Amino acid sequence: MNRKAAAWGRIGGTILVAASAALCLFGRPHQPRDRGAVAAEATEKEPAPTWGRPRFAEREAERREMVRDQIERRGITAPPVLDALRNVPRHEFVPKDLQGRAYDDTPLPIGRGQTISQPYIVAYMTDALRVRAGDKVLEVGTGSGYQAAVLSEITPNVFTIEIVKELGEQARERLARLGYKTIGCRIGDGYLGWPEHAPFDAIIVTCAPDQIPPPLIEQLKPGGRICIPVGAGRFSQELVLATKDAKGEIARRTLIPVVFVPLTREPKKEAPP
Repeated sequence: MNRKAAAWGRIGGTILVAASAALCLFGRPHQPRDRGAVAAEATEKEPAPTWGRPRFAEREAERREMVRDQIERRGITAPPVLDALRNVPRHEFVPKDLQGRAYDDTPLPIGRGQTISQPYIVAYMTDALRVRAGDKVLEVGTGSGYQAAVLSEITPNVFTIEIVKELGEQARERLARLGYKTIGCRIGDGYLGWPEHAPFDAIIVTCAPDQIPPPLIEQLKPGGRICIPVGAGRFSQELVLATKDAKGEIARRTLIPVVFVPLTREPKKEAPP
């Protein structure tokens, strides 16, 4: 599902149009959260769970520099998001010949015409979802597994789907090898979500349908959030943050204009004669 074309100027699996390219490369005023609302939400949750998360000393200084210069400088301040980017070893999620560039402010190719997202875009989308410890999160488009690993730093309940079998199998092996043991991986059609593990508190999608897939809306909890690029054409897409209310209605807010590759579906099976 994570069919992100590697191309010059591509950001986090996206190629931003001129206006948003400037925002992502040079920073944009990051809208602060309502601290009171966040605190109120936290009091409604049960005590945060504990779970094992791997730690890596190798290239730790580079990760801290990346967070300081690429993430905090652009206005993202949520401690769980910043800590997640500091702790996940991005160099383990890129091909060996590109590991020297793993902490650059850019996406990198991972094979099959796909990319690992720019660190800022990973942080931006994660922050927009307001993921909390204990939340159940679905990712549509596993790619290298980096975004799933970042999410698993915040909550142990992460489920990720990849339609490209080769990428999905590599990501599953990589996450297991690195010690991210709480992430559920699946190869399949992400448009359909993962109903066996629904409902979800948050869903993140890294490829563009022409509308938010109804199965994903159905699998959101009341109050759940989905961050997804939406648009039928490559130059008419928007990164959307949508919230589901208690009645199942969706309120959506546009974040930035983007260009993602289209969401890929599994071929429909023909009915037997």
